[in-house]
Amino acid sequence: MYSMTTSATLPPRGPVTRKDVARYAGVSTAVVSYVVNGGPKRVAPATEAKVQDAIRVLGYRPNAAARALKLGSSETIGLIIPDNSNPFFSLLAHAVEDAAGELGYALFLTNSDGDLAKERRHLRNLAARQVDGVVLASVLSEPDLADLESAEISSVLLSHSERPAGVTSVGVDLAAGARTAVEHLIGHGHTNIGLAMGTTTANEADDREQGWLQALKAAGLPEGPIARSAFTRDGGYAAGKRLLASGHRPTAIFASSDMQAVGILRALHEAGLTVPGDIALAAFDGSVEAEYSWPPLTTVEQPVRAMADAAVRALVGAGRGEPPRHHVFPTRLLVRQSCGCP
Repeated sequence: MYSMTTSATLPPRGPVTRKDVARYAGVSTAVVSYVVNGGPKRVAPATEAKVQDAIRVLGYRPNAAARALKLGSSETIGLIIPDNSNPFFSLLAHAVEDAAGELGYALFLTNSDGDLAKERRHLRNLAARQVDGVVLASVLSEPDLADLESAEISSVLLSHSERPAGVTSVGVDLAAGARTAVEHLIGHGHTNIGLAMGTTTANEADDREQGWLQALKAAGLPEGPIARSAFTRDGGYAAGKRLLASGHRPTAIFASSDMQAVGILRALHEAGLTVPGDIALAAFDGSVEAEYSWPPLTTVEQPVRAMADAAVRALVGAGRGEPPRHHVFPTRLLVRQSCGCP
């Protein structure tokens, strides 16, 4: 005895098509399309289950390139950040991916390493891939977006404190956030507050330094020592050692990023100094690592999820097509032990 299998249930030879799935499930190709694309028409749960079972058995994979041609959209967003090994940018990238996914878009993630040449190369590559939009955390206050503009690809500047002409930007008031942190240190009685200021290859001015200066001037205090270094742990470590070696060692330090503050903590511990007993410390970003350093860091938190959502919606969501605007989100001072608070 032997059994017979109809051609409708035999796995097809060669690449599996939507017609193969429809034949196997006993439905139309339109129904398969509705299931794969999540609409536009609703499919009965039992029918959807049959289609999903057919997709699983046959190993069907939708042709993304063909779908893009049909829709006139690649359903992808490009993201360029300075460094996804930095916990703040890692959290930001994750939030952008989540926001894009909620709208049905995939994400291309690239790192510029804070290097202008790499940033421009990534912009060219993303333009060549015809992504639907690019979210850029640039090393420049006014980056060159000519490659995107010529390809008619929209862009949004993320983690951006400036108001550039003709492009939407999303960020926080860096000066106000820094000022809040330094005012908090002043409230602990510190009159000599140093600054560990991050730098990039573009060497542009940063508003966090302005916030530090504004707080000192408003309190009638002199400028403390400044150490400029990269926005990294190593950069903070080097900055911490230079601040300790300065002629007038500060009693408190404001670091322009959590990563710098972590490096500063190491430099202070190696010098046999306690935090906050000998030197108080406050930072900027609000990354998870700040909460788990020792002592836990007082830091200015940026609302990462809200910023990411605003950036993605400006590209492909409800805000798409609106005139360029600068979205400014408020920061929040997370008070922990490194500043001297219980």
